[in-house]
Amino acid sequence: MMPVIGLVVNPYAGIGGPLARKGSDERHLIAQALHTGAILSSAQRARRAVDAIRTATATHILTGPGAFGADMAPGADIVTLTEITHTARDTATLVSSFQGRVDLILFCGGDGTARDVAAANCCDVPILGIPAGVKMHSAVFARSPERAGQAAAAFLDSAVRPVERVEILDLDEAARRNGRLSAELFAVARSPVARGVRQKPKAGGGDLLAETDAALGDYVRRMETGQNYVLGPGTTMSALKDRLGGGTLLGVDLARDRRIIARDLTEDQLLTHLATPASARIVLTVVGGQGFLLGRGNQQISARVIERVGPDRIDVICAADKLAALSPQELTVDTGDVALDARLSGYRQVTTGPGRRQVVRVVF
Repeated sequence: MMPVIGLVVNPYAGIGGPLARKGSDERHLIAQALHTGAILSSAQRARRAVDAIRTATATHILTGPGAFGADMAPGADIVTLTEITHTARDTATLVSSFQGRVDLILFCGGDGTARDVAAANCCDVPILGIPAGVKMHSAVFARSPERAGQAAAAFLDSAVRPVERVEILDLDEAARRNGRLSAELFAVARSPVARGVRQKPKAGGGDLLAETDAALGDYVRRMETGQNYVLGPGTTMSALKDRLGGGTLLGVDLARDRRIIARDLTEDQLLTHLATPASARIVLTVVGGQGFLLGRGNQQISARVIERVGPDRIDVICAADKLAALSPQELTVDTGDVALDARLSGYRQVTTGPGRRQVVRVVF
């Protein structure tokens, strides 16, 4: 009998990223994002995963109507939704309908979608995430849509179908309000064993090491007058922003002449600021435990922003022990633009201390 995949797509996953939202979970934020012309990127990412599955193996797909999966998987069997609420209830309804009927649930979204899938998955069907959200701290996500499709196909083709327990995490809102970036455990779920394919759970930022702090001070001293600096989110970048007058923990800010001049910018706002003749650089750190540079929590720094600045004008600052803790020893980019991701891949210097750099491989 041909294996069956239950495909769930959150149509609104990731919609808040380019608009500097820290998630896409609240209904009024979705409406606001759509009103301002936000692009629904989850459909394209789901389609990439489905294409990868169908290239690798023959499988049957059961999914929801239209934007919930059918549009991305032509020929799939469709579960009828008697009531579409455009809330987490739609995801729960689809996942409930899959119980006892599918061999794997492949969902497209972020940490909020992962929580919804895990909560409705009463039969403990193995699950795997196609990364498409703003927040993706959980270990259930593949590192890219293509890897999600390839891992799903390999799992279904395996006679053993090995699984392991992985953590479903989401942002700790209380910690965020107190100026800390921390992820909270919400569930544990079964997921296909796929070494090097799934991302690791996000590791906590912890205290800033002395050599990293010194590296930030050295970077500030070398900032060029009149040049724009796009500063990504995270605890390391927050410490850099503190040296420039103070910025946001989770947002993307802009600095010039060693001062923060704009905070928590959207993709369009960044593009407007970068339309001036001044040159620019992008400054990033590494997501602890996962190794992501782009595509996790910093979607405002989009492919359009990177092209305007220049893919070769990206600086990375990260503690040496954070790099050493990565397994595999590599950094990952997932901008949504496969061609740009390929250009960004290769080897890149990472500043780990004042005058100290480490060369790390970048993959997509």
